[in-house]
Amino acid sequence: MKIYTLLALMGITLLVSCSEDPVPLRDPVKGEEVALEIDWSATADSVQTTFYNTYLGSEGTFIANNSGDATFHYWPNAHVLNVLVDAYTRTGDGAYLSKMKNLVNGIETKNGGTYSNMFNDDMLWLGNAAVRAYEATGDPEYKTVAEFLWNDIILSHSDVFGGGITWKKDTPKQKNAVSNGPAIILAMRLYDIDKDTEYLDWAKSIYDWEKENLVDPITGLVWDNLSEENGEIITNKDWIFTYNAGTWIGANIRLYKETGEQSYLDDAIKTATSMMTSPKLTSNGLMKDEGQGDGGLFKGILVRYFTELILLQDINASDKEAFLDFFEYNANTLYSDGLKRPEMAIGPNWGEKPSGNVDLTTQLSGIMLVEAAAKLEKENFLE
Repeated sequence: MKIYTLLALMGITLLVSCSEDPVPLRDPVKGEEVALEIDWSATADSVQTTFYNTYLGSEGTFIANNSGDATFHYWPNAHVLNVLVDAYTRTGDGAYLSKMKNLVNGIETKNGGTYSNMFNDDMLWLGNAAVRAYEATGDPEYKTVAEFLWNDIILSHSDVFGGGITWKKDTPKQKNAVSNGPAIILAMRLYDIDKDTEYLDWAKSIYDWEKENLVDPITGLVWDNLSEENGEIITNKDWIFTYNAGTWIGANIRLYKETGEQSYLDDAIKTATSMMTSPKLTSNGLMKDEGQGDGGLFKGILVRYFTELILLQDINASDKEAFLDFFEYNANTLYSDGLKRPEMAIGPNWGEKPSGNVDLTTQLSGIMLVEAAAKLEKENFLE
């Protein structure tokens, strides 16, 4: 096991443990360093196992909550594929291969025999997860799924508002960050596979549009959508969500890696730095409680791409330290205060244990944080 240090920010109560059932201890001095002995890989195994046993439904897909609501929702199941890929790449356990394949086939079945969906963002989540599954396994079926989804999604690109992809196929005058940030990432993932420059061109074009229309030039935070109402074009600057910041960071990382242009890295760092202190996205150093339902999955998506930024070698030491401190505070707080044992249930507030139902979306965000911590542990970023 590794020893992790958590600063007791603002004198909050901490739990210290070297087991799966920590003993509560109070920090005696405000600001004193408190050691947490955590095996993140073992914790990830426990969370994955209980998750699978609790949320598995029919046709390899996963149900809506831990109380037996068997409703199928497309986009959370796309993110289940992501966390199964996380587990497989971390462990190499072949048992995850059938889980992944059953899930992908089950999504198609449950969705009426097709991967096509009215919501472009839903398809983008699955497309990105499918590329990751392909990269992890080499199974060409996943690549085929991702290519099908891309070809479907890109039909919703138009010159309305100067470019960008619509949120839904039937909303020509509403374009959202959630249907553009993930599209940049998917285009770059597909480009990395085949080096088809058409994907790269699409990624750059969509990136330029999103930056011009939906990214605050001062903070780098991402506004939710642009729409036309009664002939007036309106940018919804009130809705700022964690997942949009996450996909913008992920888009910048990929374009920076491909082009070497410093502006992309600078934009990723700007967004991440603003995110850590923005009251729109954080509360007392923790990623914000965005509720259950759809919002429950938002910050897990941010964690995924924020972790990629931490792993990027080209970040200067002070930024990396700040990002790691923020990440560790969130992960350690979840481990100590937010993980309900033995169910390994995780609610929308990582600073307190859940009570009542835990939605699939909310649980997935917690799993993403635990798997990210295990990845950083393996790469020796957590000490």
